[in-house]
Amino acid sequence: MTELLRQYTELLNKELTKFEFGKHPRELYEPIRYIMDLGGKRMRPILALLAYKLFRDDVASILRPALAVEVFHNFTLMHDDIMDNAPLRRGQATVHEKWDNNVAILSGDTMLVKAYDLLLEVPGEKLPGIIRSFNQCAVEVCEGQQIDMNFEKLDAVTEADYIEMIRLKTAVLLGFSLELGAVLGNASVHDAQLLKSFGENIGIGFQLKDDLLDVYGDQAKFGKQVGGDIIANKKTFLLIQALRVSTGDDKRQLENWLMMKDFDTDEKVEAVKGIYDRNGIRELTDQKMNDYFRLALKQLSDLSLPDSRKQTMKDFADYLIAREN
Repeated sequence: MTELLRQYTELLNKELTKFEFGKHPRELYEPIRYIMDLGGKRMRPILALLAYKLFRDDVASILRPALAVEVFHNFTLMHDDIMDNAPLRRGQATVHEKWDNNVAILSGDTMLVKAYDLLLEVPGEKLPGIIRSFNQCAVEVCEGQQIDMNFEKLDAVTEADYIEMIRLKTAVLLGFSLELGAVLGNASVHDAQLLKSFGENIGIGFQLKDDLLDVYGDQAKFGKQVGGDIIANKKTFLLIQALRVSTGDDKRQLENWLMMKDFDTDEKVEAVKGIYDRNGIRELTDQKMNDYFRLALKQLSDLSLPDSRKQTMKDFADYLIAREN
């Protein structure tokens, strides 16, 4: 699996270097190349290639449409970083920090337009349907981001609301990536929809695992500050469940930590983690995450293809499930 991912990543990166975003004015286009060169897993375009590979073998023929998803994803990151006032992206200065907010807004807008340019490589008869699906996905990603920002002002968030938020903000783009590859590979409508749903459920499980890793991950592997969600009072699945099930002293301590403005970060992380441990929050999150992973794998198994053809996609799903960063 690792070797195939390396090959696909190399194919995508080579194609990306050939694509001309633009040159003048320099301040508009340099930030685009900067964020695209920061790396990342290229998971979304790889999913498009893997979905296509289920039905056809000439994956090099869809590199540009697959890259449209990656350009769109990085556009959302560029704008999200402004909204979050984030100083770092993949260990490097964010675009708005390296340049300024206005540059980041304009460069991001340009990236969205360039994503459509890349989608124009789709065969003409398939283009209208793919554009409609992409537009729906793009709107849903924006809805998810807005809902996530709304959560910051709410005292309480339900489990159902949280799951819907991460479906919109994170999972629908994975689903579209798989749908894109399937449609380009001439899959049936049924199989394309199964793959889209498979991607959304893997995406929800993926985000729940991210919530877990933020608290219980190995910082050296995770690549971000462990406990960052606790420090920021981020309404993750773990916090939502802890507020729901904790009682007595644990409940009072948790509510106090959430209200506290001045605190030692290490002390807060350890205290809240202790509340999670005593109330079985890790186990509750594991169970919910694995429910979505099982549902996704069931949808993959329902594809009208030989098991041998589905094995690479299953291997990639297993790779995502087992990840530690």
